[in-house]
Amino acid sequence: MSRVILGGGITGLSSAYYLSKNLPSQPTILVEASDRLGGWIKSDIVNDKLIFEQSARTLRPGGPNGINTLSMIEDLGISDQILPITIRHPATRNRMIYSNGRLHSLPSSISSMFTTQPPFSKPLIRYLMQDLVAVKKTVKDESIYNFVNRRFGTEFADYLISPLVSGICAGDAKEISVRFLMKTLFEYEQEHGSISKGIIRNVFTKSNKSELQGLSLKAKKEKWQIYSFKKGLETLPKAMSDYIKKRQVNILLNSRCNQLEFLHDGVLLHFGNGQSLKTSHVVSSIPSESLGSILRGQHPVLANLLSDIKSVTVGVVNLCYKGNIIKNPGFGFLIPPKENLPILGVIYDSCSFPRSDDTVLTVMMGGWWFTDLFGKNPHEDVLLQTAREQVGNILGILEKPTHSKVKILKNCIPQYVVGHSEKIDKVQIYISEHKLPLSICGASYFGVGVNDVIMSAKNAVNNLLSTSH
Repeated sequence: MSRVILGGGITGLSSAYYLSKNLPSQPTILVEASDRLGGWIKSDIVNDKLIFEQSARTLRPGGPNGINTLSMIEDLGISDQILPITIRHPATRNRMIYSNGRLHSLPSSISSMFTTQPPFSKPLIRYLMQDLVAVKKTVKDESIYNFVNRRFGTEFADYLISPLVSGICAGDAKEISVRFLMKTLFEYEQEHGSISKGIIRNVFTKSNKSELQGLSLKAKKEKWQIYSFKKGLETLPKAMSDYIKKRQVNILLNSRCNQLEFLHDGVLLHFGNGQSLKTSHVVSSIPSESLGSILRGQHPVLANLLSDIKSVTVGVVNLCYKGNIIKNPGFGFLIPPKENLPILGVIYDSCSFPRSDDTVLTVMMGGWWFTDLFGKNPHEDVLLQTAREQVGNILGILEKPTHSKVKILKNCIPQYVVGHSEKIDKVQIYISEHKLPLSICGASYFGVGVNDVIMSAKNAVNNLLSTSH
């Protein structure tokens, strides 16, 4: 009997990739509700040369998850399409925040940590040294804002961590779990009493890591910080789609599953058109709330757990202006929530990947605060006008853009609020205790980044293979 993957975004495609790679002889069906694969990742080519990215635009090469993605890229045969940004590139060295009416560059070198740079009132090293005297607080979890405020001070939390969190997951640092973004540092405090002691202990107990190979070794030697592709980040899901089609994965588009029914010998998927499909196992990569809604009839307790993981809506506005008009090249800037502005930040796309003489910007807005700022169903023109006004106020760009695109990504980023890890544990325990032929992976559970969801798919497939033998 076949295995079914729910969802054709980057996680679902990764699941199909790993399943077809490890079990090429067993049939796999990928079910996608929309008319395309790739999920939120979409690279729109404008005027034959510009690229408007809808969501993610770059990947990080480091860490186990980053190395895993590079290995996949090698296997897919698209290494020659990579556009890397190295450590000396302005997009790496110049990242900014907007506060008190002006843009401020964040410290980007060892020497800059010993000088006072606005909006901070003292050198960055002084905040870091506060950890040495901060009192340990024994907790299972807490907000990342509270954790950082306790150990490094309010300015560090307000001007560095809060905008970072809103940039990564469009969330409020006062609600997001510290175990999501700073899990290692949190564990250092819990185990050793302070972050500093944990780092020192880890340095002396670190085991030898396996040597890097292939593309990962190249990335390290050339000092890649981030990277994308010549034709945009959608190159990756398109290559994955081509790969699984060649491996005879059956892809069903425009097929929305509205109920999962667990039988004694498998799972029955019911679709909105009245048709059904029986399978031995379901790998779900769809958002947890969507999965909860199709499980509610048979497993309301599990459905409630899944539905409790909420997501936020993000407005994305791509703008193109004639000529190179960015005065201070860099990756872009983020805005601390305490500034109470209607945008999260602006990415300087054309600084990172210049594809013409024009200036391309992406304005991000909403997230945790979307409904408060714009209501439940704002018109796209409202977001476009807001983006243009903020770009004018902050960057002094007052002319009309030559091209623009507005996209409202509804419920696109899950929010790992305090207690998220415990929720996931309960979900997995329920699935295990009830012996459900169901695997979960994707942004709702184990990380919201592209590298994270690819690894979550790999882990889900590996766990499935290990239990099926």
